[in-house]
Amino acid sequence: MKQRFRGYLPVVIDVETGGFNPRTDALLEIAAVTLKFDKQGQLHPDQTVHFHVEPFEGANIEQAAIDFNGINPHSALRGAVAEEYALKELFKPIRKAQKEAGCQRCVLVGHNATFDHNFLMAAAERVNLKRNPFHPFVTFDTTALAALTLGQTVLIKACQAAGIPFDTQQAHGALYDTERTAELFCYIVNHYQQLGGWPRSTTTD
Repeated sequence: MKQRFRGYLPVVIDVETGGFNPRTDALLEIAAVTLKFDKQGQLHPDQTVHFHVEPFEGANIEQAAIDFNGINPHSALRGAVAEEYALKELFKPIRKAQKEAGCQRCVLVGHNATFDHNFLMAAAERVNLKRNPFHPFVTFDTTALAALTLGQTVLIKACQAAGIPFDTQQAHGALYDTERTAELFCYIVNHYQQLGGWPRSTTTD
């Protein structure tokens, strides 16, 4: 892993929010999927972590945003936890995977990755987390990668082009979208390798 991505551990992240402004709008849901190579050098999803998140004090929530993602921010049935708890628990398995892979930093993989990265970083700063494993500005964006390799930019269409099943009824949930994005990223990396790109690895490093 550390050789393939120059010391970075790719971690797929998706967030659902109360708007577009990471400084003022609520983080409502976050999910992460770590990745690993098998002995044949194929990249696969590994661990999944997911939390519903309580809006921080004073957070703005746009009606249009929750109409889109279908989240009721104040429903007790969500089982939402505080931002600080969610991020600390999210980062624990990610840092462990980073250490096991011998990587110096994690890099966020996302579909329109800048959006997810901005919300993740703003939340980490808001709760004063010092041990943030993610690179402060580098991301791997599956939107751009899918446009290049599959001729598609929309997640559902890119997944369909890659032969990845996609249920539109579950879309726009952080957990489901993260898992599909992870599969899409793995497909792109593995397909590039099959075309003669990065040489096939014989180890899980």
